Amino acid sequence: MATALFPGSFDPFTQGHEAVLRRVLPLFDRIVVAVGQNSEKHCMFSPEERVARIQTMLADCPTVEVLSYSGMTVDLCHKVGAQCIIRGIRTAQDFEYEQLVASVNRAQDPAIETLLVMADAEHRDISSTLEREKITHAAD
Repeated sequence: MATALFPGSFDPFTQGHEAVLRRVLPLFDRIVVAVGQNSEKHCMFSPEERVARIQTMLADCPTVEVLSYSGMTVDLCHKVGAQCIIRGIRTAQDFEYEQLVASVNRAQDPAIETLLVMADAEHRDISSTLEREKITHAAD
């Protein structure tokens, strides 16, 4: 069974994240969306809130599981049986960063591949940072 891991802080999970995920659904038997917990990041939403929101957005996708995690992404791949890490990229800057992360992951386990998925044109300007700004100012 081909399993992929789609990790991120997802604070919040945006339409761009959802679009990338839906595009790769046909490529895998199972996709695990992994909400990362990073003590150095100050998130707007708790891991539980992020997981619940993503589960609601993807309720129509029976091959998708959502969980939260901390620690190394490659270790989570081993735990859930993922052979591939999915990452969305919007810009050349994203590509350079993801290329570095993929190299680190590959050094830890060369059997785990990274799939970089280009964002659709209509989602290139969407970021979790901008979404948090919108939410913050909507409350004003």
